[in-house]
Amino acid sequence: MERRNICIFTGARPNFVKVAPIIRAIGRTEAADYRLVYAGREDDPTLEGSLFDDLQMPHPDVCLGVDCENLNELTGRVMTEFERYLDEHATDTVIVVDDLASTMAAAIVTKKRGLRLAHLVAGTRSFDIRMPKEINRLVIDGLSDLLFTAGVAQSSIATREGAETHKIYMVGNILMDSLRYSHDRWTRPACIDGMADGDYLVFTLNRRALMDDEDNLRSMLKAVCEAAGGKTVVAPLRGRAAQLVARLQEETPGTEDVLRVVAPLSYLDFGYLTAHAAGIITDSGNVAEEATFNHVPCITLNSYTEHIETVKQGTNVLVGEDADRLKTAVEDMVAGRWKASSLPDRWDGRTAERIVRILTE
Repeated sequence: MERRNICIFTGARPNFVKVAPIIRAIGRTEAADYRLVYAGREDDPTLEGSLFDDLQMPHPDVCLGVDCENLNELTGRVMTEFERYLDEHATDTVIVVDDLASTMAAAIVTKKRGLRLAHLVAGTRSFDIRMPKEINRLVIDGLSDLLFTAGVAQSSIATREGAETHKIYMVGNILMDSLRYSHDRWTRPACIDGMADGDYLVFTLNRRALMDDEDNLRSMLKAVCEAAGGKTVVAPLRGRAAQLVARLQEETPGTEDVLRVVAPLSYLDFGYLTAHAAGIITDSGNVAEEATFNHVPCITLNSYTEHIETVKQGTNVLVGEDADRLKTAVEDMVAGRWKASSLPDRWDGRTAERIVRILTE
């Protein structure tokens, strides 16, 4: 049987967490070879030195070196560099992950070359066409030959939007493969020295819309601190989020003794931090998924989620950007008044096996 030449394309740090299990699964088969391509720079500061060791995966084979803020410019440059990559490397299948501009760029180039395109975490929608990522999702899913979805809801979305049934595969949540694989290797971070497990909250912030409205963010930070019930709120933040929250904290009396901004953590440190927290306040869908896996109460600072199973079955609650609703939810979290949860279907750690089997059949 002829071995398949698979290109695994990544555009940002979270993508590596999702492709690490696929790389391990390919390593267990004789039917495929792979190359790992990263859109960014080899010395990208968002990729901490321990990341690849933590995930027990190799560094990218190729870094395209694209690094710019403007999404349209980034799309064009990734298309140019990825086309050059395909000129130089025999490839029959490209796997792209999630919904970044770089992901869409790679998807477009793949199909222009007549190659098979697989989309990991397909069928994910916010139904807000004003979001650049929503446009990326629509384009990538529309081009893909294989749509690997995390659950029934995502498969239904792909079907409603016209994808042929034979292209849709409900493989499960790939993030769970990494969580299950790493669970016994979590490392307790120094930032919670002196605190007992289960006696602190975690706060993360990434959404630009939340950071742009400083007055409302100040109100939400104050609400979290007032409702924390004596628990420390640990906030591993980077870049603009860290600077902004630190400044708002200085301007908001009563938050300095509750909210502790710390440097970004390694994958294994962050895994321990969130798995042993009393609760999590976040704007990240991935963090909400991890909270559901760990059965840790989670509040999402948004009015919707692309991961609705974390609300319907999991520990996640949506509070929008409303400081009053946030305060009430944190009070409930600290008091232990939280809904029971269960794990959604196919969060079993075998998603990568399913994907590789489909790719090599």
